[in-house]
Amino acid sequence: MLELQFGFLALTWGQVAMIFVGAVLLYLGIAKKMEPLLLAPIGFGAILANLPLTGIVESDGLLALVYTYLIKTEIVPLLIFMGIGAMTDFGPLLADPKTFILGAAAQIGIYCAMLVAVALKFPLSEACTIGIIGGADGPTTIYTATKLAPSILGSVSVAAYSYMALVPIIQPPIIRALTTKRERMIRMKSPRELPHIAMILFPIIVTVVTGLLIPSALPLIGMLMFGNLLKEAKVTERLAKSAANEIINIATVFLGLGIGYMMTADKFIHFKTLEILILGVIAFATATAGGTLFGKLMCWLSKGKINPMIGAAGVSAVPMAARVVQRMATEEDPENHLLMNAMGPNVAGVIGSAIAAGVFIAILGG
Repeated sequence: MLELQFGFLALTWGQVAMIFVGAVLLYLGIAKKMEPLLLAPIGFGAILANLPLTGIVESDGLLALVYTYLIKTEIVPLLIFMGIGAMTDFGPLLADPKTFILGAAAQIGIYCAMLVAVALKFPLSEACTIGIIGGADGPTTIYTATKLAPSILGSVSVAAYSYMALVPIIQPPIIRALTTKRERMIRMKSPRELPHIAMILFPIIVTVVTGLLIPSALPLIGMLMFGNLLKEAKVTERLAKSAANEIINIATVFLGLGIGYMMTADKFIHFKTLEILILGVIAFATATAGGTLFGKLMCWLSKGKINPMIGAAGVSAVPMAARVVQRMATEEDPENHLLMNAMGPNVAGVIGSAIAAGVFIAILGG
């Protein structure tokens, strides 16, 4: 392999290319503010992993230890899910349970991307992992990759978080193409307030039901619901704040560095990475289209009471997808406020993608 010589140090062209990739991720995260909390650590981790003679990626090196004991053991992705739960309000979903169907409909992107990956001769374990990108849920994608396809962890992680950052760019053209101006102007009633006991019982019931029906999804759903219970209990504010701030921040740092460890030239530079990036676009696009089209169906069934755009929020990029819907609604009608209506499908998407991951893991024995 060709090398660049710097005194007594030598860099392969692959290492140079990956250092450049790391720099690009840093630029996107810092200068363009695209998922900076993840892309910045991932980018810097990629640079660290590809510098020669540091020992940082050896079995006893820092990045190797982070990956082996925090990522591969699934500790960090699950801690992040706990933090997400502590920041999530399931009230809009419970106030209008039919929006759960919209969150489920948007998960079609997972299965479309998976089927295309299978057609491209990806092993089924890798195809399922790539499909999870369509859920627009980075931690779930990483959790699934560590279970089913650790060799493509770096590629699917970069794809998942890059496209999550591009949700405000990817979704609007698809939504506009599938809806009419009149549909986009539909106003909806704000979700009703729920009794406190309902907010407490929800995470407990979901955890029990998941554990009984889809045990393999319980680690993700259980930690999500535990974090939410801490938030809703109102007597564990300190724990909820820690989960939503310090714990998730520390976990995010280690997650980024651990992904960077998997972005060495031998693991990342191959045609498969390009295919994964393309499949990621297919996953996001079909998820957005699936949610929007099902929203149109519900609009017709409700005789125009449901704005079909909220279906596009069924991808679990919380709360970014819901904000996209809100922005598009106000562009058509400045007085139209759909944010809380869109949050129902949005948080349902988080649950839906985690369940899909659990089903894949159960079937493939991850």
